[in-house]
Amino acid sequence: MSSRMSRAHRARLSLFTAVTASLALLATACGGSGAGSASTPKDFSYLSVTENTAVKTTLTTLSEGACKAENKALPLKVETVPQASLDQKLQLLAGQDALPVQFAAGNAPALTNQLNKSGKIADLEKELKGLGVLDQIEPAAVSTVKALYDGKLAVLPYEYNIEGIFYNKKLFADNGLQVPETWDALVAASAKLEGKGIQPFSASGQQGWPLTRLISGYLYRSLGPDALQKVADGEAKLTDPEYVKAAQEVAALGEKGYFGKGLGSIDYDTAINQFLNGKAAMFYMGSWALTNISDAKQNKIGGAENVGFMSFPAVAGGKGAIDQYPSNVGLGITLAKKSFDGKTGDWTSCIAKNYGATVLKGQGAISGFKVNEEFEDANEVTAQVRETIGASKQNVLWFEALFSTKATTVSQTNAASLVSGSMSPQKFMQTVQDALTAK
Repeated sequence: MSSRMSRAHRARLSLFTAVTASLALLATACGGSGAGSASTPKDFSYLSVTENTAVKTTLTTLSEGACKAENKALPLKVETVPQASLDQKLQLLAGQDALPVQFAAGNAPALTNQLNKSGKIADLEKELKGLGVLDQIEPAAVSTVKALYDGKLAVLPYEYNIEGIFYNKKLFADNGLQVPETWDALVAASAKLEGKGIQPFSASGQQGWPLTRLISGYLYRSLGPDALQKVADGEAKLTDPEYVKAAQEVAALGEKGYFGKGLGSIDYDTAINQFLNGKAAMFYMGSWALTNISDAKQNKIGGAENVGFMSFPAVAGGKGAIDQYPSNVGLGITLAKKSFDGKTGDWTSCIAKNYGATVLKGQGAISGFKVNEEFEDANEVTAQVRETIGASKQNVLWFEALFSTKATTVSQTNAASLVSGSMSPQKFMQTVQDALTAK
């Protein structure tokens, strides 16, 4: 999960960016008539976000190649909206019973779950099984999707990402640093870099989620992989001391200046450019960033061979393990139930069989679809990430994954204030918990 950003993935950004409308509005829009009567689509309409170009580009490539016949029968038609406007657009279309054939899922799983409950989304597991292509999705990706969407295969994994910390190998080597395996070692490495005039981390405070990911990373390592599930189940609160501790640790990084200046105004592109131009030593992000890292025009730090990938470090005495990687399916894509007919099924089947190899070759991006041909990774860091995904046995989610739409917005819009010091860790966690409690 972006859930490609500059080229395609500001988006994932997205997946995680603030949600602007409430589910109450969606419930009203979707109430009553359910999925509506079936309709025969005139084209393979696809609604995406402006910031994410990877999926659009790959579908276009398929329409001109492997899925040319399917495209002739049902032409691909792409529409985009800004990420921040996606949820509102989906609510509007759902209320009009006019969802496109295929569309980017909402910024928070809660929105897609509501659409699903309202009968707007195709039963993808049933449809893919009927088409004989359910096995074209990696089991780990299916598991991640179901963990996010009430046990349902509600979206297709056009991206499948694990998250961790990308780092500048040369800066580490020049400063005598080893890859930190503990939080204390990470803080010590950051202090050494800062002392040498090197900004330790690059992150987008404008989007917020790259910062809250650090909080959940600490929680999973300190309290174990069920830390946030307990919050969702009401067995724990974000205001409990051990949860506030995670926010305190991340806030301390900001207090020490490890994210540089003007964090709240830094967007995704600026953050990744800082890292790829050598202005920051580390960059917490998902594997979707491999597209940017592999692009010689963007990567100015000696190429992809100078970038390494490490797991979020362990916390002393913690219950989590460093091989438990946060995972996501980026900006998941789903299909409308109303327009899922034979021609739509043909397109879906072709995508399932060919998308994995096409996006890997064309974008250097990893999806949740199997790669049905021999493929040599473009660089060492891509190979490292793919191997890590294949070996991963237990994955975890991100900070807001199980939050309500309101709590997601509150969390991400206040993250920069937490890390810049204008909001205390206690206040931040209380504010998010209050949003969760309010529902």
